[in-house]
Amino acid sequence: MAENNLGGQQYMVLPEGASRLLGKEAQRTNIAVGYAVASIVKTTLGPKGMDKMLVSELGDIVITNDGATILEEMNVEHPIAKILVEVAKTQDKEVGDGTTSAVIMAGDLLRNAGSLLDQGIPPAAIIKGYDMAKEKALSVLKSVSSNISIADHDKLEKIARISIGSKNIGSDTTKKNLVKLAISAIEQVAEKQGDKAVVDKDFIKLEKKEGGSIDDTEFINGVLVDKEMAHPGMPKSIKNASIALLDVALEIEKTETDAKIEITSPEQMQAFLNQEEKMLKAMVEKISKSKANVVFVQKGIDDVAQHFLAKAGISAIRRVKKSDMEKLSKATGARMVTSLDDLSKDDLGFAGLVEERKISGEQMIFVEKCKDPKSVTIFIRGGTKQATDEVERAITDVIGALTSTIEDGKYVTGGGSTEIEVATKLRDAATDIGGREQLAMMSFADALEVIPKALAESAGMDPIDTLVQLRNKHKGSSGKAFGVDVYGNVISDMDKLGVIEPLKVKVQAITSATEATVSILRIDDMISSKGSRPQGGGGPGGMPQGMGGMED
Repeated sequence: MAENNLGGQQYMVLPEGASRLLGKEAQRTNIAVGYAVASIVKTTLGPKGMDKMLVSELGDIVITNDGATILEEMNVEHPIAKILVEVAKTQDKEVGDGTTSAVIMAGDLLRNAGSLLDQGIPPAAIIKGYDMAKEKALSVLKSVSSNISIADHDKLEKIARISIGSKNIGSDTTKKNLVKLAISAIEQVAEKQGDKAVVDKDFIKLEKKEGGSIDDTEFINGVLVDKEMAHPGMPKSIKNASIALLDVALEIEKTETDAKIEITSPEQMQAFLNQEEKMLKAMVEKISKSKANVVFVQKGIDDVAQHFLAKAGISAIRRVKKSDMEKLSKATGARMVTSLDDLSKDDLGFAGLVEERKISGEQMIFVEKCKDPKSVTIFIRGGTKQATDEVERAITDVIGALTSTIEDGKYVTGGGSTEIEVATKLRDAATDIGGREQLAMMSFADALEVIPKALAESAGMDPIDTLVQLRNKHKGSSGKAFGVDVYGNVISDMDKLGVIEPLKVKVQAITSATEATVSILRIDDMISSKGSRPQGGGGPGGMPQGMGGMED
């Protein structure tokens, strides 16, 4: 209950059980929650990062070090924690990689802002300083980036290896094979638009099935559909297939209005059944006339129609998802048909092989050996559900990183080298700015250095010593590519080591982290009408209520 006292009279403002956090108490709580969320995913950063195990209320287990997945599966309740989850989701949606970096950067921006607030610096000055720092950081990022195109196969492979390097999915050989599959998929679906190449990630299908090992994961130059032939009498393997895609049911549809058919004799009943059969046979004849020998139907296929299709030697697959129909169209060149009367030979697509195969006890349809498919499939295998899920997340990140690189045409060095370089330039720029904003820019620079510090910690290096060495290197013009070599436990030239990352990932991480931090810093009053006090967490590093539990 909130109340106001004016002239000795009390006025009720909020309902019974409501609660508020005001001013500095609200700001400190929000900062503590934000930092606590970032601390959870901080240890997962880099190739030597740790995994998290998340157990749902139903007992489902997820083991991963993917930042976006961890935050999504945590089922957080605190509103500030949800804002950080949105940062991860935005990063994942926009560029497909760098979710952990974005969240831990936001956490340190909040923590440093808390220190400035304790020094009496108003939020408005911090926000202004952070915004200025963000603009300068983006400018520096652009200046230290290098050009790349889809033809730079070696560089693309290096970017993909860095993206997949932090995933615990097997040996280096396994990771190299997965990288090759991802690059093959990207190069196949990429389309030229003017001078640039554009990649639609939606047309790279990731299909997974437990069984075998991760090394059995394969690239299919076409589409894999998790369905089976509609009738056991249909051909199971069709070479040089002519494929029809139908968005029409091969069955007698019910009338849109209520209708009643009155049958008074067995003869009438037989005539009715004969007419239904005749109509279904006519449908199959129209398909047969088009010379199609494989039919994918988005809707149902009547049992009688299945019989006639099998008799005509036509293989049919029913109730295929709309997304799969679109992928089949892109892969085979077939056009979606909504009326059998319009079906002609020109609407058909081609695949060198359409085959039903049994995988782990279940039938699946392989549509492969297409001429120049603009939709392909990566078929993921693994010994357990957890393994296949983690491989799927890893390949999704790789595809996201490669797509961002190709479309943006820029890359930067990794290993924390870019963050240190931006931080160095920010400190130089801050000295030219008067007022309290200078302190905010310095704090922004400190927050960027959380990336190399986290990488050093995960590798067992001393984070302070590493940071000092990196700062000294970056003061010279020849040291801008120096970062943390987590395998050698030293600082090294990332460009020479081939540790490179997409520019777009860095830009999005800094932008998302800053925007989230600014929006949280603007809050000075939290009003809860749920009858429960907004929970803090006791300070940075504490676990706020409603944030779930997990193990390293």
